[in-house]
Amino acid sequence: MLEASPRPDAATSRKVWTAQEARELFDLPFMELLFQAQTVHRRSFDPNRVQMSRLLSIKTGGCPEDCSYCSQSSRYDSGLSASKLIEVQRVISEARRARDAGATRYCMGAAWRSPKERDMAQIVAMIEGVKALGMETCMTLGMLDGDQARRLKTAGLDYYNHNIDTSEAHYSNVITTRTFADRLETLQNVRDSGIKVCSGGILGLGEGAQDRVDMLVTLANLPEPPESVPVNMLIPVAGTPLADADPVDPIDFVRVIATARIMMPESHVRLSAGRTEMSDEMQALCFFAGANSIFVGDTLLTKDNPDEDDDMRLFAKLGLQPMTVHEHMPATDDDVGEARRLAARAADPAIPVLR
Repeated sequence: MLEASPRPDAATSRKVWTAQEARELFDLPFMELLFQAQTVHRRSFDPNRVQMSRLLSIKTGGCPEDCSYCSQSSRYDSGLSASKLIEVQRVISEARRARDAGATRYCMGAAWRSPKERDMAQIVAMIEGVKALGMETCMTLGMLDGDQARRLKTAGLDYYNHNIDTSEAHYSNVITTRTFADRLETLQNVRDSGIKVCSGGILGLGEGAQDRVDMLVTLANLPEPPESVPVNMLIPVAGTPLADADPVDPIDFVRVIATARIMMPESHVRLSAGRTEMSDEMQALCFFAGANSIFVGDTLLTKDNPDEDDDMRLFAKLGLQPMTVHEHMPATDDDVGEARRLAARAADPAIPVLR
């Protein structure tokens, strides 16, 4: 049996992965890979709790980038109209509703190459307003320089999302208007400012298995791995170059989740875009493999997302519970007992939930 045993970094005692080690892990027999992923997951997290995040598009469409998958690029005729940056109070009102519905992290996304100075005051006010609601804050605004990152940190931003999307080798087949190195520079600016990093990728961009592994190696071997790793499944959009992309095999997708969990054991691994195309069984396998964060709400930027009632039904069926704010801890006996009670209640509504 192959055990996950990457080389330690002598300076930091942090695990460093080679492409070969990661590929050997990725290629394990499926059941062995899942067993190792679940074992690693339980060391850092309660396996029966999932973080609920909400994502709001605060500025939609009109982006000058040429990301081949994106409906918000101004270069493609996807039928999406560009909008202006929305009002601060509307953002805070939406965040309050999300919090009251159970979300603990609020993410705000703008279709920009990078934020302009004229918009920074509004961005700061949004962060401050959402933070005042007691939620974790996250933004994705494109590339950031060091000064912008520091200003967002001062405003109280907890996380900044900037996905690397795919491997460095495959990157130029998907995006040409910014480089892979540009992506890494923004991640470093975010890290240097003291903001937590949220970075992952998209499966279904025409990449191969090695590209998926190499993407995870890049993330895991950053000076500090991302605290949050979203794994997206491409939702093909008419009018974009990837409109006719081949679907991702569900087992291959779960392999990526499991490998990410083992390589980045302390990170939240988020099951992100594409859940509308996933069966309950596929999502359950992803949670077992170590995914412990989802986006809730019926829209995900410009794309559909499962209805919240559907998510709560699935949570009840699987005995899962939402995380609290800033939660990061392994399971306790009480938590396991509560999950079992919820599962029994979901199977038979006549059974009371005893506490």
